[in-house]
Amino acid sequence: MNKRKWGLAIGIFIVAMTLSACGSTQENNDSLTENADPETESGSSEHDQMEHSSSVYVPKGLQTAKNPTYEVGSKAIIETDHMEGMKGAEATISGAYDTTVYTITYTPTNGGKKVENHKWVIHEELMNPGAKRLESGSEVKVEASHMKGMDGATATIDSAKDTTVYMVDYISNTSGEEVKNHKWVTEDELSPAS
Repeated sequence: MNKRKWGLAIGIFIVAMTLSACGSTQENNDSLTENADPETESGSSEHDQMEHSSSVYVPKGLQTAKNPTYEVGSKAIIETDHMEGMKGAEATISGAYDTTVYTITYTPTNGGKKVENHKWVIHEELMNPGAKRLESGSEVKVEASHMKGMDGATATIDSAKDTTVYMVDYISNTSGEEVKNHKWVTEDELSPAS
């Protein structure tokens, strides 16, 4: 009889631990949801989700600019606010390329909120775009990871222009964080450093 009671006690203990683990897992999942991508949960601005620094890698086929206004190694002032702390920061040009840039609207592959008029994705970051510039309204697949859920997303082209794009290094003027190889800033989003 003692063996039976002992077996029953062990069985109850195992069931209790299993149920406890399930509840703990649910709490952890709720916690993860609360701390999930703000773009998905709270609709904060797309800028909060941009990857600050990235690799020096550039897409295959991207042409180095022949006569950029801002040469690699030179300084310029960033006149745009793709991310907090960017506008007004002094940038060091780490790459200059001639291409077509697009603003796009897409829904992230991770289920996040639709992102409208994202600046910038370049022609070489699109899947099989062909040689010619794409027109507004064209639907494309994105092969860039500037933001969470961007790579592999289906996007609509909002606008397109041929220009020089720059990869830049700078120090955020709000957080003091060093940002390396930020992609992309267009020529008209920079001004000469004094």
